[in-house]
Amino acid sequence: MTYCAPKWLPGGHLQTIYPATLVDKPAVAYRRERWDVHDPLLGDDFVDVDFVDGAPGQPLVVLFHGLEGSSNSHYARSLMAALAARGWSGAVPHFRGCSGEPNRTARFYHSGDAAEIDWIMARLRERASGPLYAAGVSLGGNALLRWLGESGHAAGFVTAAAAISAPLDLARGGEALGSGLNMLYTRMFLQSLKPKCLAKLEQFPGLFDRSALLAARDLYAFDNVVTAPLHGYRDTDDYWHRASARHVLMDITVPTLVLNARNDPFLPGVHLPSAASAAVTLEYPDEGGHVGFPAAPFPGRLDWLPGRILSFFDGAAPVCRAPNALELCEASIHG
Repeated sequence: MTYCAPKWLPGGHLQTIYPATLVDKPAVAYRRERWDVHDPLLGDDFVDVDFVDGAPGQPLVVLFHGLEGSSNSHYARSLMAALAARGWSGAVPHFRGCSGEPNRTARFYHSGDAAEIDWIMARLRERASGPLYAAGVSLGGNALLRWLGESGHAAGFVTAAAAISAPLDLARGGEALGSGLNMLYTRMFLQSLKPKCLAKLEQFPGLFDRSALLAARDLYAFDNVVTAPLHGYRDTDDYWHRASARHVLMDITVPTLVLNARNDPFLPGVHLPSAASAAVTLEYPDEGGHVGFPAAPFPGRLDWLPGRILSFFDGAAPVCRAPNALELCEASIHG
């Protein structure tokens, strides 16, 4: 299922921007749940999860969104619509502050947030009545890979996983986003992030330096002021190094697809890692942009990416097509 970009949409920037802004997203009937979270150090908070309810016993696919994304992002709606068409279930957990309502504690989310992934996956494991799959996009893909690598065999309750356009080397990706035309993406992110941080300062005066936040013109400066100190990192360099998924690719034991286009403006192909564990499939097509992969040859379609994710999941394990086959299917998967 090799990706081939439309001839009328050349280059990584167009292949990134077109699917995100100019294509109608499929309709999805979400059902939202609010999960209460208690942190002994930070206090009470919540995580909002949007569900697509499939048939009993069918697989559940959880999708972790990207920086400032949500269940409304084009890639989320496309994948969830594809799941609904199969009769599968889907879940899109929102990172703190991304569901449309500010979270309550002195934290946000970040690329290495394996602890958040772990808590969410444990909750979903308890309620999955069929195979459980996990996907992550961009920042969510990096965080998912961190969790898979750090957990090792303890993540074995996940049948298969996929990370799409993950910034596997955060330092090199940060450099790319901090220069040239890529500053358009950086400004877009900061236009969303800064108001959230100003609101957080009203909740927690003195949490970080307001003037330094307002002065930040790139993600390096922003992460130095907010993300790194808020989540236990010394500074941006420490955060970008320690949170990068490239360090844990050799430790992943769950069958995992890592899909990155070589023309992704967020992480140029020259920086893509070439080594991973035997469980990991590194797939680096020449084109596709950042979470783009628009379908060829016709405009207005976003079905290649969900199709690739689901075809990988199909190939990783048997799929139960009927509820009464669940016991046999589970035995074949786990035994």
